[in-house]
Amino acid sequence: MMDLAGVRELYELQAACHIAARKRLGRSLTLAEKIFFAHLSDPHQSPVRGKDYVNLRLDRVAMQDATAQMALLQFALTGREQVEVPSTVHCDHLIQARSGCDSDLAAANNVNAEVYAFLKSASAKYGIGFWKPGAGIIHQVVLENYAFPGGFMIGTDSHTPNAGGLGMVAIGVGGADAMEVMAGLPFNIRWPRLIGVHLTGALSGWASPKDVILKVCETLTVRGGTGCILEYFGPGTTSISCTGKGTICNMGAEVGATTSLFPFDDRMADYLRATDRGDLAELAQQHTSTLVADPQVGAAPQEFFDQLIEIDLSALEPMVVGPHSPDRARSMSGLGAEAQREGWPLELNAALIGSCTNSSYEDMERAASIAQQAISLGLRATVPFYITPGSDTIDCTIRRDGQMEALEAIGGTVLANACGPCIGQWRRDDISDGEANSIISSYNRNFSGRNDGNHATLSFLTSPEVVTALALVGRLDFDPLRDSLSNEAGDEFRLAPPTGDDLPTAGFETSLAGYVAPPPDGSAAELAVDPASERLQLLEPFVPLVESDLEALPVLLKIEGKCTTDHISPAGPWLRYRGHLDKISGNAYIGASNTFTNERGTAISALTGEQASLPEVAREYRNANQGWIVIADVNYGEGSSREHAAMSPRFLGCCAIIARSFARIAETNLKKQGVLPLVFEESMDWKLIHADDRLTITGLTKLGPGSRLTVGVTHSDGTTDEFVCHHSLSEQQVEWIRAGSALNYLRQQV
Repeated sequence: MMDLAGVRELYELQAACHIAARKRLGRSLTLAEKIFFAHLSDPHQSPVRGKDYVNLRLDRVAMQDATAQMALLQFALTGREQVEVPSTVHCDHLIQARSGCDSDLAAANNVNAEVYAFLKSASAKYGIGFWKPGAGIIHQVVLENYAFPGGFMIGTDSHTPNAGGLGMVAIGVGGADAMEVMAGLPFNIRWPRLIGVHLTGALSGWASPKDVILKVCETLTVRGGTGCILEYFGPGTTSISCTGKGTICNMGAEVGATTSLFPFDDRMADYLRATDRGDLAELAQQHTSTLVADPQVGAAPQEFFDQLIEIDLSALEPMVVGPHSPDRARSMSGLGAEAQREGWPLELNAALIGSCTNSSYEDMERAASIAQQAISLGLRATVPFYITPGSDTIDCTIRRDGQMEALEAIGGTVLANACGPCIGQWRRDDISDGEANSIISSYNRNFSGRNDGNHATLSFLTSPEVVTALALVGRLDFDPLRDSLSNEAGDEFRLAPPTGDDLPTAGFETSLAGYVAPPPDGSAAELAVDPASERLQLLEPFVPLVESDLEALPVLLKIEGKCTTDHISPAGPWLRYRGHLDKISGNAYIGASNTFTNERGTAISALTGEQASLPEVAREYRNANQGWIVIADVNYGEGSSREHAAMSPRFLGCCAIIARSFARIAETNLKKQGVLPLVFEESMDWKLIHADDRLTITGLTKLGPGSRLTVGVTHSDGTTDEFVCHHSLSEQQVEWIRAGSALNYLRQQV
């Protein structure tokens, strides 16, 4: 599974790269800088943080099944016969949770048969490793098999940074980025700024790695990490297990961070040995000095980081965030009173543990320790309680060691080793649409409508052990640190803090049953795409924009406040169309609130004056060859890496998104697909745009790095306004826009 020779070669070369970089910069290096400099295509560059774009040569690409479809459909147009970088596909997103692991997995294999056949055929044809449905969640499988200290990878999922728990730079991207890297092109990204998170003390009692990242979410908010790497350092890092570090890095995506990273230590080496990679652990330990920041960084961090955060792990209490945003945080002790003030339902409808963020052996061990206490006292979960193991390896191991038995004994339902409710793959029969209800989980994201498609569901996030405790009581206002439980006899007692090992004493029950290696020669393989399919559709290149396309554009919608990728291109039942651009475009913006209609998912047609669904109006414009614009607020497109949130608007005729600010992946995806992502020079100009306005963008012919574009506004009464926009396009990205998309540009170079 691992190319040890390739890792050894990287380790032997990177020391020289670090020496050269120190000489050019005249200072020591952080860990993130060491890894970035070791992967630069041009080793002589000295990039400026937050300003310069760089090209990087990467070690690996990983794709989950929902995003892999479009990535591989794009790759098929490149003319390449094989991928140039080791790559894998992981079937984890298309399995809907309903009744339990076996039946849900069987249903998924039936319903998604043609998609799985396409992904398997494309993997065989292009030399890509294929992980079958049920083998595990992409990030857990990557951590168990592929991640390594000092490496650099991208993945078509926003929680790819999970691999930072093993000291690897891992960045979530859209499918077009993956396509380019697999085709042998370098990965292009703006050199990130650095936020240092200094950890002291050690976690104890109910406090867990989840609480570390929830504290960071509270501190930075959902956009405070945009364009930055979170680099953890300090004596507290060694007190956190490798998979605990992965939890923290995984949820760095919720603050918009490019990635998150921990320095190599013995906890990582222990994990490598436990996952049958002892030779890699030994190799990394021989090169430890290149896999950690230079000593000067820890001694004077203010000289190396753009921002510093201090966290005393010893002082942390369990935290919970939500609803609707992962930065709405408080300690568990404060949730009940706040819920009462806000009128949130105190009775829980469901409790869920697992997901790519919290499905490690340690997570399940600690949750099971709470379940064992409940069993000894004759208690069971009082609400539906769902368990998602992160991988087949975790599933097999916790069945052997007894944790699964304990969780099931208190009423837990085991779901497939997949994403399930975390990404909206959850068929609920206990509520109706629009019914207010509260759920609590150990997941990573809790946007409105994300878990079940119901925007009235209030979703709260905390650690697996706290979720398990609340499952026993069934209420939001229970604080396991301070409150008591009672059994049927009326005896009161308080739960002891969770306990557990981070690694199994008897080793992991390693399972590769779901892995299919690519054949030595895949040239004879044919892509399995039925022309009549409603699930898959071969792509046609987008037509480039010209200056005349940007005249008198109607505004499809104007967004105030949060607009995530879940609002732009919802998942759930729409995941079935992720490989069919025409079909998936039927969900464009159905979750977004339009200030012009004061409703979610509706718009007023500038052509007919009639109100209809947003995708219907957008398609009407497309059929009339009428381009259009979206006006957005701050942090447009936060959330997942799904490039459908850029491809669907582009397919339907979107020419530009003008926002107060963008989330990193969303902005890049728009550029890749040939949509102009523009930012108001003056934030207050957002208020100038009204319903029935027509906008004209000028300056496209002079588009270049640092240029400004003028937007003229013609109001329905004939009056006009004007404002200026800036952008973050590099020279290469300007060429993507001129060509119509990054894929078009790549094909022009062949």
